Amino acid sequence: MKVQSFELRNARTRQAFLALKKKSPARLAPRLNLSWSNWGFGLESLADSARRLERNGIRFIELHGNHYGPDLGYRPAETLALLGDHGIQVAGVCGMFSAENDLSANSGRTRQAALDYLKRTLPFTAEVGGTYLLVVPGAVGRPTPYDASEFDRSVESLRLVADLFVDHRIRAAIEPIRAAEVSFCHTVAAAQRYIRAVDHSGIRHINGDVYHMQVGEAHIGEALLRAGRQLTKRLVADSNRCALGDGSLDVDTLIMALYLIGYNQPGCYVTPEPLGPGGDPYPAMFGRPDPRLLDRLVRQTARYFREREDQVRAL
Repeated sequence: MKVQSFELRNARTRQAFLALKKKSPARLAPRLNLSWSNWGFGLESLADSARRLERNGIRFIELHGNHYGPDLGYRPAETLALLGDHGIQVAGVCGMFSAENDLSANSGRTRQAALDYLKRTLPFTAEVGGTYLLVVPGAVGRPTPYDASEFDRSVESLRLVADLFVDHRIRAAIEPIRAAEVSFCHTVAAAQRYIRAVDHSGIRHINGDVYHMQVGEAHIGEALLRAGRQLTKRLVADSNRCALGDGSLDVDTLIMALYLIGYNQPGCYVTPEPLGPGGDPYPAMFGRPDPRLLDRLVRQTARYFREREDQVRAL
């Protein structure tokens, strides 16, 4: 039987991985850094979330970017003390961009809200030791374009605060998202075009989300190879946006591609975000979660990812 086209692409990634292992085995020595994005935990206390991650051997966390106003959000000293009690470090912060704080908006007030949000969130990210801040060029949950100029407005807006990323030594992780959720910037290539348009040393990196890449990319492994060293955070969930192992995602090829681009180094994180199937998971971040469901999501995902990583490394 003739193999399918995606199988040919998988085979190329596998061959490249095996060649790397044979030629430079030392490059595969460090393991991938497993983190977890906690905004999907909703109103659960950070202490409860930290205990769950510790129980499952996860030593890094991506914090919900919840500084929606001067009176809201995590406080640096308290956050560091709490996480330190459980041996957890901050990988970075998930910036949250909605129709209320949209870099691309056709309203000056809304764009200013996005800039103010970044001005609050960047210092916090630095104070808690994060290395990146996720940035979405357009509002999540708004798939219909405002007009033909939203890309240009977004570029102009982000450029206004780009120096702050340099000042705080934080990477801007530009995230491409599927067309059902945002109006533009849907692929790695589109994120790279956006970064080139901003044209600033503080805006150079990409966040790749497997769930969105399954829609926007021809092949996830090849898209990761194109992103290369620009990739600074990797969001993972299975094909149905549930725990790893619950769907049909080719986790092995994903892991091989990450090792090929040298992603197994400090400052690079594989960050599960199994938000569940459906069109809009975002209301969950302000709701009361089911701790038993979260326990299973974290336990199964962490265990399955490490099992598959062990299998890949043993090839």
